[in-house]
Amino acid sequence: MPWGLIPTVFALAGPTMLEQLMQTAVQYIDTAMVGSLGTAATAAVGATTTVSWLIGSTVSSIGVGFLALISQACGAGEYQKAKRASSQAVLAVLFVGILVTALTLGLSPFIPAWMQVDPSIRSLSSQYFFILYTPMLARTATILFGTVLRAAGDTKTPMRVGILVNLCNVVLNFFFIYPTRTVSVLSREILIPGAGMGVIGAAIASAIAFFVGGVAITVALWRHPAVSPRGESMRPDGEILKPCLRVAFPNALQRFGTSLGYVAFAAMVNSLGEISTAAHTIANTVESAFYIPGYGMQTAAATLAGNACGERNVQKLRDLSRLMLFLEVVLMLFSGGLLFLLAPHMMRIFSADAEVILLGSIVLRMVAVSEPFYGVSIITEGMMMGMGKTVMPFVCNVTGMWVIRIVGTFICTQLLHFGLISAWACMIAHNLMMFVMFTVYYRTGRLFVIPEKTKSE
Repeated sequence: MPWGLIPTVFALAGPTMLEQLMQTAVQYIDTAMVGSLGTAATAAVGATTTVSWLIGSTVSSIGVGFLALISQACGAGEYQKAKRASSQAVLAVLFVGILVTALTLGLSPFIPAWMQVDPSIRSLSSQYFFILYTPMLARTATILFGTVLRAAGDTKTPMRVGILVNLCNVVLNFFFIYPTRTVSVLSREILIPGAGMGVIGAAIASAIAFFVGGVAITVALWRHPAVSPRGESMRPDGEILKPCLRVAFPNALQRFGTSLGYVAFAAMVNSLGEISTAAHTIANTVESAFYIPGYGMQTAAATLAGNACGERNVQKLRDLSRLMLFLEVVLMLFSGGLLFLLAPHMMRIFSADAEVILLGSIVLRMVAVSEPFYGVSIITEGMMMGMGKTVMPFVCNVTGMWVIRIVGTFICTQLLHFGLISAWACMIAHNLMMFVMFTVYYRTGRLFVIPEKTKSE
């Protein structure tokens, strides 16, 4: 086992984990703050969460093309090529950000109805969604520029920007959600001003925080010594964009297909009623914290695999894969065990409803058992992204999502009229199928076949 790589792995994964931890902490605080307004408020906010995943993951997929090209260029010592790719990322942010802004704002009145949200909260859910996506250009910059920096081995800058965004969100939530009130601090009464805007206040706070993050990450990229686009041409560069698109297109199809599946999955869950929607929303929020080690390690795996691919070093890839899989499984065993033990206590943070707590606890303990298996898929897919191999993950993810999760959930919830537990069982079956497919790919040695260099390389 190549133990000497551990410092490098955690130097890359650590800041990403901390960034995700901060994001999850703020998500917890958001959910708790909105949850204090009642189950209806929680359902209104959570009902369109999977649509947000669809949008965010589709935008992120474009960054995978830049991730593969820049990490491989840095591994090969071609830093000028990395800077050219950075300038093309600026064009991608402008094009994608403007397009997605127009689509999300235009469709915001219809999305809650498509998601089968309870008619009593559709208007509120629509307003929340519209406000949240007003700063989509800034959010696109945060996603894509963060990917560029991570590909160059800089995971600390995106972490710092993420912390800034989260702190802004929490502070603004505190003033926008609640009305003016008196708080007792050390036996002294302090008047805290507030707008009393409830769910709408939470949306405004998030929108402002996203804008701040977009500006901050743009400035950071512009000043970066290794991948700053300063001085590079901002015209479309076919030698950079073509290989990026070859990698990004299958990944975009994968993320769009799977995220659309999440939307269909959530719509079926929403049709089960307000209790199931609230339990599902809160359980997703709780679960996200326990995936932090997995996805933090995926960032390191993608960058290091891309570097090794750029060096044309197969042995380094083999050593890296063994170490990353070992570390991932150990971390996910630990986080899965914690989730199993703490599930009821975590649910009580966000809801006082006994039915919501019980239902959420059951599904969380179910998914906790599958976490180590899912971790294998996360690492293998991360290495493949860094190497520019995105076709096989596309086939695995889309097949698992639509054949196992969606068809299974439709049969269980819509035809057999089972509840939320059956839907999460189908989700776990999907994750286990992914584990089997990625394990077979790894064991056959196809992961270690380094793609031939393209003409632009």
